[in-house]
Amino acid sequence: MISNTHRNGLVVAGTLIGDWLLAMLTYWLFMSLFLDVTWDEMQLHTSVVVGVLYCACIINGGVMLYLREVKRFQIVTKVTRNVLLFAVVAIPLLKFGHFRTMDYDMVPLFLLALIVVVSSFRLCVRSLMNYYRKKGGHVTKVVFVGSKYNNLALYKEMKSITSLGYRPLGYFDDNVNPKFPEDCPYLGTPSDVMEYLANHKDVQELFCCLPSQRAEEIMKILHYCEKHFVHFYNVPNVTNYLHHRVYFNMLDSVPYLSLYREPLSRPENRAEKRLFDILVSGLFLCTLFPIILVIVTIITKLTMPGPVFFKQKRNGLNGKEFYCYKFRSMKVNADADKVQATKDDPRKTKWGNIMRKTNIDELPQFWNVFVGNMSLVGPRPHMLKHTEEYSKLINKYMIRHFVKPGITGWSQVTGFRGETKELSQMEGRVQGDIWYIEHWSLGLDLYIMFRTIANVIAGDKEAY
Repeated sequence: MISNTHRNGLVVAGTLIGDWLLAMLTYWLFMSLFLDVTWDEMQLHTSVVVGVLYCACIINGGVMLYLREVKRFQIVTKVTRNVLLFAVVAIPLLKFGHFRTMDYDMVPLFLLALIVVVSSFRLCVRSLMNYYRKKGGHVTKVVFVGSKYNNLALYKEMKSITSLGYRPLGYFDDNVNPKFPEDCPYLGTPSDVMEYLANHKDVQELFCCLPSQRAEEIMKILHYCEKHFVHFYNVPNVTNYLHHRVYFNMLDSVPYLSLYREPLSRPENRAEKRLFDILVSGLFLCTLFPIILVIVTIITKLTMPGPVFFKQKRNGLNGKEFYCYKFRSMKVNADADKVQATKDDPRKTKWGNIMRKTNIDELPQFWNVFVGNMSLVGPRPHMLKHTEEYSKLINKYMIRHFVKPGITGWSQVTGFRGETKELSQMEGRVQGDIWYIEHWSLGLDLYIMFRTIANVIAGDKEAY
């Protein structure tokens, strides 16, 4: 029997080899077809250096295809980070080492081609793995010990998502549980577990949810699993009061569970995000923004009375209030801090409507990013009145304030932008914000920024 670890190792090795071969093929095609390079000894030396550096970068970046729950954009993000790391490492070394390589004006095109080729390859491998699992390949046979709600919920998840590749064989408990369906049969009491495992050596994983008072029984099963290559998993019985995903953590030797996985709780991640915010916002404020400011000021003064900027108190990190800046797109009105903008809002001017549809009105928020009130990407900040109202209606609403608000965010590029006519729309936005908080990475920020720019160019029907 080939274990999951061995299977996953084969997937990783095969993916890395295929990734490397495609990268080198892309490099050679660029050098031969587009740059008409003559292959001599010097060029072969360069190819060796390029190959070694790229191999080191993809090994460092890793492979996530074998993970049972991974999204396509995460695969593309991983590839993009690998390629960018390769560029950062390879370009200076090739230059200072006086290796013959492509002209610098061709490098961006080569890197883009590399991302597309390798991402396509990895996505194809992932699709083949999912297909293989659905057809019964790479199956992981499991049994349950204890039939409490948490193990029953595990069973339902395993059966509903066939691409996960789990095949439940049955459950053990003191008595038959009628809530378990017939295709997950009763196998006996917990004292029968070891005998069953001895007769069914194809069982690979065991999920135990017996209460801690039965520690002696649990330890016997655990020790048997450790000696006979069965992965033992303890399923904590917290679902009677926590109907939420939880995460296992360790503080030295003490385990504890958390409700949310927060990458930005780590200082190094916060520093990485903050540095990125400062560099991008500072560059924009020193280059394009002054030109845009002059144009907006002239047109605004010609089309409507009042100030060019609009500032409004909104809730930021940990609920702290700050002034969020925008270019004013509405007539001066008393409802600015109470009423959300609507599609045919009479308060908007023609010029203001243009600014809103093109997101120009949001550009002053780069100043908020630069001074640290906001980030380039994060949950959109809401006016104080809305925070007060929705925090009473939506249980998890305030969780979105665990990170800095952003100029754009995951919810905004996945269909939850604009006016919230129904409570379900705000609930969807909050769910998207929480998903972003739990899955943050710099690559995800770059992806959201790309999607935002693409939406602006294509025209977002929810921009009003």
